[in-house]
Amino acid sequence: QYCAPTIYCGLLLLALGVSSIRANLTSFSADQVRHRSGDATRRFFNWFYWSINLGAAFSLLVVAFVQQNISFLAGYLILVACLALALIIFLLATPTFVTEPPTGSQVSAMIKLALQSCGCTWLGGTGDRLSARQWEAEDPLPNSGPQPGAPSPEEDLANFRVLARVLPVMLAFIPYWMVHFQVQSMYYLQSLHLHIPSIFQNSQDHTSTLQNYTFPDAWLLLANVGVLLGLVPLKDHIIDPFLARRRLLLSALSRMSLGMFFGLTSILAAGILEREWLRYVRHNQMVPQLIGEDHYLAATLPIWWQVPQYLLMGISEIFASISGLEFAYAEAPKSMKGATMGLFFFTSGLGSLLGSGLQTLLSLSTHGWMHCPQDYGSINSCRMDKYLFLLAGIHLITCLLF
Repeated sequence: QYCAPTIYCGLLLLALGVSSIRANLTSFSADQVRHRSGDATRRFFNWFYWSINLGAAFSLLVVAFVQQNISFLAGYLILVACLALALIIFLLATPTFVTEPPTGSQVSAMIKLALQSCGCTWLGGTGDRLSARQWEAEDPLPNSGPQPGAPSPEEDLANFRVLARVLPVMLAFIPYWMVHFQVQSMYYLQSLHLHIPSIFQNSQDHTSTLQNYTFPDAWLLLANVGVLLGLVPLKDHIIDPFLARRRLLLSALSRMSLGMFFGLTSILAAGILEREWLRYVRHNQMVPQLIGEDHYLAATLPIWWQVPQYLLMGISEIFASISGLEFAYAEAPKSMKGATMGLFFFTSGLGSLLGSGLQTLLSLSTHGWMHCPQDYGSINSCRMDKYLFLLAGIHLITCLLF
């Protein structure tokens, strides 16, 4: 109980920091290459996403191992040192960055336009379509005066119309994120109950130090990261140039549609594998295994059967997630790049929250598909396959609508 305030304060600070970095660093970094050739921005988002996963690989391989086998404090100190180094490099490189002077927040302007377009007469509007002259005359928000270089009322209206077109695309991404974040939850949970070959084999030489270390269960998340680290360079150096030479390079929206389709096939593959896992359970084809410091009852089915779903999800990410970043940046009004990128990342958080909420609802009653308290959600009475197929159904409807 006494740790709760510290933990929640830490989570809040982490959320504030990560949200600020994601919304602003992404668009700010893309601005650095915007003046270059036509495909520079597209290529930037490929390598930006690759660098994120490179950081994830380091965190999982090195930091998780240190935390599991040496000390959690040592693992966190490594992260603090990395962040401090990144901040120093960023500050030293500041004079070389392409920057634009701030023109003030457009959030208040967009909120006012949205409310007036919905007919909120208390704002002083009539509820009809606003003209730029009306917008300029009505300013109910104090302290919202334009700064030097701020957009004109005409630009505000144009930006509002752009956001109105972009927002439905971002909302359609929410079910995709519900599926995508299963990699960190249900795929990971599934892997705990599949047979994992021993990484640190007990050798005849008892002086070996490897046998004294514990397999970090976080390493099970490396499959998705590894796929992305391999696929992004392949896409950037081989696939995209090949398609560009033949004028077959798809638009961002088409690539996002393709990515959503691969996400659907990934969740279906996971559901089929879970059905097969339950068949092994019914036939009592189980073996005990130690992962981290916990014992799990696993099917004799090898963990390599998860490769298809991770590969499909990796392909899905390079088409949907990377293209989604590119789309949000390219379509965003010039004065709202950071806010639009923030909206894109907001939908990912919302998708994760809804996926976890749906799982919680299905875990409430004793007859719920996910009510399985004895073994972290993977025993015979737990029908995780039905949950995965339900997500697939929701995602299929979204794909068709998209």
